[in-house]
Amino acid sequence: MNPQTTTTLITFAIILVVVGLRLRRMSQMRPLRLEMMWIMPAILSILFLTLLYAYRPTNTDWLWIAASAAVGAAIGWYRGKMMQIHVDPETHALNQKASPLAMLFILLIIGVRYGLRAEAPALGLNINLVTDASVAFAVGMFTAVRVEMFIRAKRLLAEAKAAKAPASIVS
Repeated sequence: MNPQTTTTLITFAIILVVVGLRLRRMSQMRPLRLEMMWIMPAILSILFLTLLYAYRPTNTDWLWIAASAAVGAAIGWYRGKMMQIHVDPETHALNQKASPLAMLFILLIIGVRYGLRAEAPALGLNINLVTDASVAFAVGMFTAVRVEMFIRAKRLLAEAKAAKAPASIVS
């Protein structure tokens, strides 16, 4: 076996293990903390800006990067809508449960990115542009997921609090 095949097999094995663990956790309810939802998009944005600073895209590259971020945001919004959010009627605790279809999006993205990186030279694509566009897609997607979930969770929480409020307070 050549080194490239070995590397590919190891990568797929790691992805399968991570996906298996993630799918198992997805079936369980997990706490949703609204005050912490901004952290992942902030970290990803900082990493993305560092990447852009290091590789400095050209004029036309910015169009591809912006388009990738926009497509990622659209898919992220849809992915966020697939997440189940539950509000405990008594304690108003928020919980979330991911959809298996949401995990399928992640697998699809990994597959497309891997294929593009592998075929970039043959297709005449700049590997740095492929990387930048992939990261822009991920930042757009993860940010939109969090924004959609935040908006929906705030609305569900407000509805639960209004339903529990005494009738004399509700106007």
